Amino acid sequence: MTADSRPPLAVFDLDNTLADTAHRQRFLESRPKDWAAFFAAAPHDPPLAEGVALAVASAGECEVVYLTGRPERCRRDTLDWLTAHGLPGGTLHMRRNDDRRPARVTKLEALRRLARSRAVRMLVDDDELVCDAAEQAGFRVVRARWAAPSAALGEAQEREGRT
Repeated sequence: MTADSRPPLAVFDLDNTLADTAHRQRFLESRPKDWAAFFAAAPHDPPLAEGVALAVASAGECEVVYLTGRPERCRRDTLDWLTAHGLPGGTLHMRRNDDRRPARVTKLEALRRLARSRAVRMLVDDDELVCDAAEQAGFRVVRARWAAPSAALGEAQEREGRT
């Protein structure tokens, strides 16, 4: 606990950490990528049991925060998905609709902002570059390696700043 007695934060990514995006990655494999279809399919993501279990367990000692590269326009669908799959309530931090910076930049910025007022116990994320940047900045990281890796999603996160 911090000096103000608030619990520390457990920060969770969504795509391929809590939500299995495999069924919609096909929209990222075409040229041009079909971003509208990719995000429209997100409400149908099955949950990833390992990530969900970790989020639920973390809620006992921490305040859960969700940190995603999904654009702000997906907020309602994302909140509905979290509720439908029994995830703990928590603040949802999303990318601005026009922000195309790499996920490793936007997420580290958000983590630092969170850490200014609260202890961050851990970040749980599947993106290796995000994990590397967070570790280098001194954050404890749990690498979510329970979903199949996706080159298309990695490119979207790093090169295109889309998720």
